[in-house]
Amino acid sequence: MTYSCLIVDDNEIERDAIEMHLKKIPSLNIIAVCNNGIEASQILSTTSVDIVYSDIDMPELSGMDLLKSLKKQPLFIFITSFSEYAAESFNLDALDFIVKPATFERILKATNKAIEYIELRKQVNKLPVENLNNDDKKDDDYFFFRETKGITKLKYNDVIYIESMGDFSKLFTSIDKHVILVSLKNLEKQLPSKIFSRVHKQYIININHIVTLTNHEVHLDHNFLVPISASNRQELLEKSIDKKILSRFLK
Repeated sequence: MTYSCLIVDDNEIERDAIEMHLKKIPSLNIIAVCNNGIEASQILSTTSVDIVYSDIDMPELSGMDLLKSLKKQPLFIFITSFSEYAAESFNLDALDFIVKPATFERILKATNKAIEYIELRKQVNKLPVENLNNDDKKDDDYFFFRETKGITKLKYNDVIYIESMGDFSKLFTSIDKHVILVSLKNLEKQLPSKIFSRVHKQYIININHIVTLTNHEVHLDHNFLVPISASNRQELLEKSIDKKILSRFLK
């Protein structure tokens, strides 16, 4: 199975480097290499593409404006020198965000995520919309979810963290991972907030599995590591952690 892709970057050196990396991935078919967003827009208006690897900061039409302009949107993986664009890119449902210089390993990871998403989307087109239906049983310590192989039961505390995959979510336990046919946004509304906390545009964690919290990362049980944004870190501290920190002085 091959997947069509398109490269967009106004920097020739960066553009060539990305192309070199993508040519190492046998499942990809590069249909065009564009040096600006306008050229890419013209191609995407007439050609179906699975994945777009795009810079953001480009003259006339930025990578984000390119994504917004498309009626039929392929999966977008942004590759940029500016980390401050991350939040906005995820708000636009970009699949991944890579800060330059983009290594082959990082591009491969993003590509595998895109391919997994494409294949899952094919499988779930005819499946019913999932609903955890936990509103009536708030005290239960488990939930059910639908994945491509069927319906699975899982205890809340077995979940360590959840990662967004666009319309789907990937749920990690100590021994396995599951793809849930629900977006992270909708999962957040249904999971108990006293156990689960949003720490990033792409991640929800189970606070019972926190090992260490730093300014930019959360270290979880079983050596899992996820990023945390400044605003989500403050919210997590106020909601859960500050209440349980041992005081230096007793009143």
